[in-house]
Amino acid sequence: MGAPLDVSLLQGNVPQDMKWRADRVEATLEIYFTLIRNSASPLIILPETALPLFLEQVPRAYLDALAAHARANGGDILVGVPERLPDGKYYNSLVSYGTAPTQDYRKSHLVPFGEFIPVRPVLGWVVAALAVPLQDFSRGAENQRPLAVAGQRVAINICYEDAFGEEIIRQLPEATLLVNVSNVAWFGRSLAPQQHLQISQARALETGRYLLRATNTGMTAVIAPDGEVAAAAPEFTMASVTHPVRGYSGATPYVRWGNYAALALCVALIAAAALIRRRSIHSRNSSAHWPTNS
Repeated sequence: MGAPLDVSLLQGNVPQDMKWRADRVEATLEIYFTLIRNSASPLIILPETALPLFLEQVPRAYLDALAAHARANGGDILVGVPERLPDGKYYNSLVSYGTAPTQDYRKSHLVPFGEFIPVRPVLGWVVAALAVPLQDFSRGAENQRPLAVAGQRVAINICYEDAFGEEIIRQLPEATLLVNVSNVAWFGRSLAPQQHLQISQARALETGRYLLRATNTGMTAVIAPDGEVAAAAPEFTMASVTHPVRGYSGATPYVRWGNYAALALCVALIAAAALIRRRSIHSRNSSAHWPTNS
């Protein structure tokens, strides 16, 4: 368990139908710069694709200002932004700026039809029908390690990656904190944001770590290692959640054994049920042939 660390989770509340419009880019950059400027936390986290440009297109002065603010706070900023490499491949990434060297995490478990098109030669027509921006992301490596930022080892997962507990624990027990960045504005005012929050609560409980959720429209929240929500922003508002957290070490049973423990328990229960049934049938058969006095 480490010393307390203040974190700020930023929620820009940019409507999905405005997010990728060229005439809204400057306003979105200003929203997040204002939220960042008002935070003095050593660790500041922006949502998934918070900056609606490829990283190479973001003004250098803007990124330099973010890094300078993070250094003034004695920490780092994690920025959700699409990242395009010289080979033309692009990734759904989270990039750090501040006191630590710049690092990145690239999303590995992509959303079918949202971030890539399965069996493209057959289903390529879906691309035009859906009209979703950035429909052909490349997959990040499965074995990425936690980012060393703000004195912590931070395991990143993006959007629905936190629905897969066995993938989250790849970065544990090395990681001291978990971070999920998401944009569930696609689902509007449905139950999806609350359901996603509950998924994150399960991951925090399984791993015994704080999980920090920075989202575009909600639910932005700090989740304690016991799975309880320690602080949260109201949905569909521009907001910043600031709260102290601690980094944790060690490994829970789930971190050690993952889904194998649950699978082994299921097999044991099935075997026990089969044995009980077999004994019950044997007992009934024995009773049916037991000699009786006439």
